[in-house]
Amino acid sequence: MEKSYELKYHNFEEKYWWFEARRDIILKLIDKENKNSKILEIGCSGGPLIKFLKNHGFKNLYGIDLSKDAIELCKKRGINNVFVMDGKKIEFDDQSFDIIIASDVLEHIEDDFSALLEWNRILKKEGKLLLFVPAFNFLFGEHDKINKHYRRYSKFMLSNVVKKSNFKILKNSYWNFLLFFPVATTRIFQSFLLNKRKNTKDQLLSLNPSLNKFLIYLLKFENIFLKKFNFPVGVSVFIVGIKN
Repeated sequence: MEKSYELKYHNFEEKYWWFEARRDIILKLIDKENKNSKILEIGCSGGPLIKFLKNHGFKNLYGIDLSKDAIELCKKRGINNVFVMDGKKIEFDDQSFDIIIASDVLEHIEDDFSALLEWNRILKKEGKLLLFVPAFNFLFGEHDKINKHYRRYSKFMLSNVVKKSNFKILKNSYWNFLLFFPVATTRIFQSFLLNKRKNTKDQLLSLNPSLNKFLIYLLKFENIFLKKFNFPVGVSVFIVGIKN
């Protein structure tokens, strides 16, 4: 991502509604795992998820990020076991981890299949992969360009590449269902009616604290149902997979 956006991202990632709600669903998806499970977050940024999981009892946490600034920020926040490393070529031994978490990472990698094979390599037998990516290519916009995304994914598209990478899928669903329709309407409006204007704005908008808190509660309410049900659409799509 662009450096100016990365700085903004780090300023937002600890308390912004999107990130808080996503940390909540990640915890719900792994809360029954052994707290001593060796977990790697690919694309750990400034470490808010690692810190969050540590606060909920997980003890064996690692992170990698391509950005030196992100790793330095992790260490300033007291987060250890983090390394500057490329998610396409990871410098860990085969079968090193019980769980891999990658949130909004795969869309940054041109050859997503090769990256998934690499992630499969470092997972232990029957290790789990928790993968979040942005959904639907028709929503591709300036925010994706600023983030240097290669693509957005449908549920079928993500499932297909994950299966080919030697994973069995345990759960596959869209996320952020409740906000999908207003987000889709806004993106379509921007794409078709404002396409003649040069728009270089991202979607990380400063919000009134009350609105930010409302959106957190809204998505946490959705997360409760997502543990048992799958949603037909959403702003993101995710998979929980197990290494074959």
